[in-house]
Amino acid sequence: MVVRYSARINGLDAIALTKLDVLDGLAEVKLCTGYDTAAGTITEFPADLGLLAGAAPVYETLPGWSTPTKGVTSFDRLPKEAQRYIRRLEETSGAACAIISTGSDRTETIVRSDSTVAEWLAGAGR
Repeated sequence: MVVRYSARINGLDAIALTKLDVLDGLAEVKLCTGYDTAAGTITEFPADLGLLAGAAPVYETLPGWSTPTKGVTSFDRLPKEAQRYIRRLEETSGAACAIISTGSDRTETIVRSDSTVAEWLAGAGR
């Protein structure tokens, strides 16, 4: 919800997902899709921030993965569950995960070939 709002107001069509590898080994991964408030469940960021006082997050639970993602440099080589998590994050945020960090080294990065970022990088190399 907050990522979708941020992408919308900043005009983002792509985001960088960092530290994917810290989720390795978790049985499940949770994704916040809304908040339960005194006025009911909301799925869009409210104009009145007071509405968030005392709000409780609403989570969607996805299966985790046991295969390490650390150092993976291709989206297709990520565990299927990690790919599903990323796709669901893209669906809920409205922005593509164009860059995915899979470790602390700068080479441990996936740049999605079908992303705006890949186009920018290709243009920069000319």
